[in-house]
This record gives sequence, C-alpha cells and structure tokens, in this order.
Amino acid sequence: MDERTARDEICRVGRSLFERGYVHATAGNISVRLADGYLITPTDACLGTLEPDRLARLDAEGRQVSGDRGSKTIVLHRRIYAASAATGQAARCVIHTHSTHLVACSLQADGAAGGRLADDAELLPAVTPYFVMKVGHVPHIPYHRPGAPEAAECVARAIERHAAAGHPIRAVMLARLGPNVWHDHPAAAMATLEELEETARLCLLTRIPPLGAPQIDELRQVFGASW
Repeated sequence: MDERTARDEICRVGRSLFERGYVHATAGNISVRLADGYLITPTDACLGTLEPDRLARLDAEGRQVSGDRGSKTIVLHRRIYAASAATGQAARCVIHTHSTHLVACSLQADGAAGGRLADDAELLPAVTPYFVMKVGHVPHIPYHRPGAPEAAECVARAIERHAAAGHPIRAVMLARLGPNVWHDHPAAAMATLEELEETARLCLLTRIPPLGAPQIDELRQVFGASW
C-alpha cells in the first residue's frame, strides 16, 4: 500500500469505526507500517474527523517527521510490528479502540482476578466458529497505565509465546483499556476488530459453553484455523 492510499484508508476506517460506535470522543488510534516508516493518528484526535494530510508521519526509528503530533501508542504499535515480523506474519496495520463490550468483558475478568491476571490469561472462550477462524486466541494483558512501555513488552512476549505454540495471534486485550488488533491492511484489521467485539457482546449476553476440541480440530482441518 502506497502512502497516499494508506492515509486515505486510515481516515476511512477511522470514520467508519466512529460512526458505528466502536470508538468515542478521542479514544482509539490507527497506524500503518510503510516501507520506510509509519503513519499514525494524532494524539487526542477523533477518529471520526481525521484528515489525511494531518496524520503523523514517522521515520523507521519512530521519530516524527511531519503532520500533527503522533499518538503515544506508537511505542506499543512498533513492538507489535516488530514482534509479528519476527514470527513470519508481519502486521501492516494496528488498530486500538475502547470498544464497549470488550472493555466490559475485561472489567469483569480483571475484577474476578483481583487485578492480577495470569500471563496466559485469555479474554474470550472459543464460542463461535468465526471467532476461532477470523480472530483466534486473544491474550488478556495485565493492567498498565495508558502508554506504559511495560504493556508493550507484555504484548510482544504474548505474540512470541503464541507463535512458538503454533497459533499466531492477531489481537490482544489491554486490561481495562481496550483491544489492539493487527492485520495486512486497515480494512482487514477493522474486520478482525468487528468479529472480536461481536464475540464479546455474545459472551456478555449468553453463558453458552465453548466449542469442544473435536469441533475446533475440524475448523483447523477444513479452514486452516490457527487456534
């Protein structure tokens, strides 16, 4: 994706997410990895009113070279890009939101754990086949303040751990904050986020047991699911 297309896609996806309630006010951010750097939404920007030429342009080292001041979450996004590339499934777009149902699930889980989530904690069970196929495992990262470098390191370790286990991930949940999802381009990352938020909504509405091992194995064999 060339830079002009990436700028337009970030704004289109941001507006779509805002208009459908996946983000609110100035919450959330989107970045794209370019051949020689990054684009990221400006700090405190509303994703519903982004302007292509005002997006922050950063060089390959994460230093800003043009546009409005970039979101502080570039630290986390760069760790996701680096860690995913090291596993052989390099991300090209990262989206972070404060999606309501996902945050609600996180509040419940973090509260039940007394704020001490285990390193291998997961946010959601495998309740639907499309969650298994389109999203996969979603590690629930223990709470850190917004922008904390410790959160970025926890996310990187989760990416490495799941890749080593044979089921690479496309999303993590930051406890009490919101999800980070990544994919090849903004539209694909948005679709992953949509499936993830819908699964969270279903989990809050129902208490259905997850799919069993034979059902998940069938999804692996027929559709190549990496669960």
